[in-house]
Amino acid sequence: MVIDKKSILVVDDEYGVRESFNMVLSDDYNVFLAESGEEAIDIFTKNSIDLILLDIMLPKISGLDLLKQFKELDPNSEIIMVSAVKDIETAVKAMKYGAYDYVAKPFIVEDIKNIITKAIEKHYLVKEVTYLRDELERYHPFETIIGKDKKMIEIFDLISTISNSDGAILIQGESGTGKELIARVIHKLDSRHNDPFVVINCAAIPATLMESEIFGHNKGAFTGASSIKIGKFEIADKGIVFLDDVDLLDIGMQAKLLRVIQEKEFERLGSTKIIKIDVRFIAASNKKLKYLVEHEEFREDLYYRLNVFPIEIPPLRERRRDIPLLLDHFLEQYAKHSGKSPKRFSNSAIKILTEYYDWPGNVRELQNLVERLSTITKGNIIYPRSISAFNFTKKEIKDMPLREAVNLFEKQLIGEALERSGGNRKEAAKILGIHRNTLLNKFSE
Repeated sequence: MVIDKKSILVVDDEYGVRESFNMVLSDDYNVFLAESGEEAIDIFTKNSIDLILLDIMLPKISGLDLLKQFKELDPNSEIIMVSAVKDIETAVKAMKYGAYDYVAKPFIVEDIKNIITKAIEKHYLVKEVTYLRDELERYHPFETIIGKDKKMIEIFDLISTISNSDGAILIQGESGTGKELIARVIHKLDSRHNDPFVVINCAAIPATLMESEIFGHNKGAFTGASSIKIGKFEIADKGIVFLDDVDLLDIGMQAKLLRVIQEKEFERLGSTKIIKIDVRFIAASNKKLKYLVEHEEFREDLYYRLNVFPIEIPPLRERRRDIPLLLDHFLEQYAKHSGKSPKRFSNSAIKILTEYYDWPGNVRELQNLVERLSTITKGNIIYPRSISAFNFTKKEIKDMPLREAVNLFEKQLIGEALERSGGNRKEAAKILGIHRNTLLNKFSE
């Protein structure tokens, strides 16, 4: 059986009809044949079926009743009803129950092939629309990795090397270093780039909902499951699954994830149907998984399954030469999104941000800083006095010369006083116990 072919299940109690469909379709599709409803359900639950050709007149069970059973097992299954009798009422019922189309025997080969092609296209379009709907809810602040630091160059080289492999990737680094961005770049370079990139945020999904989120569920699978839900693994078929904050999965869920990685199959909650998938896994963590394994907080076997290709992203404080590049990049991005003219940092402001601040929030913190400063700064140049309003503490400012530290602290106090006074400089000077002209001179430095 050829794995890349789409699969069609033909359900008909007449041997000649089954063989006719097999002969017509087997060159282009994997064809499964069933002569009864019971056999059809068994095949459907054990295999990934893209389309069903279903006879209306079957022994023991009607085609319409079987249609409803298929739809209960998988509401997104595409089913074409086949009958020797042209019955408008039955056709209407079939469409009402969710059939894609209704054709009469004897059929014209080219006509049935065209209908099958369109039905399978619809089947995969539904998956793609679900994926795109999820993606539209996400905002991607930048599209390329910025970096000329040696450590980043080494990461670029590694990404180029591993992108076309199918091995799992484990990306580790502090919060805000750009782990998801790295994963998206890998997806763009991967042979799977035309297929979905599905993000599963393990930190945002409650443990009680995680199985339903990734595996999906059938109607009635648990209290509150009022409809069918397609899981993220199924949506990601042929593409890439990105498991963000994978360290937050509980031990039970880790075991189930390990099985999916090993077997490439799973079942929806409330269903016995095996769903096979072909996905590449990329996991990310801001904690050292090896440390968690040693303390029995993360499964060792899952760790080794995910750590086929490890990528360690350095924090921003370890690649300071990239900070000016990132500042310019985010200034341009903000200007593009806001429609305003781009601003720039003064040399003294760049020096403070590059040499004296350790960026505990890394690139994400820097991006947020640029957005805020671009918004509140009235002129085209961002000076240290604007930066001082961000309450950088002495623990965060490293090895700054005394004069610069005093100036920064002074400007921070002025910024706070102006905020308290609602921008009234005379009132701010009164709060600080200095003359208004003194405040104006310091503010313009």
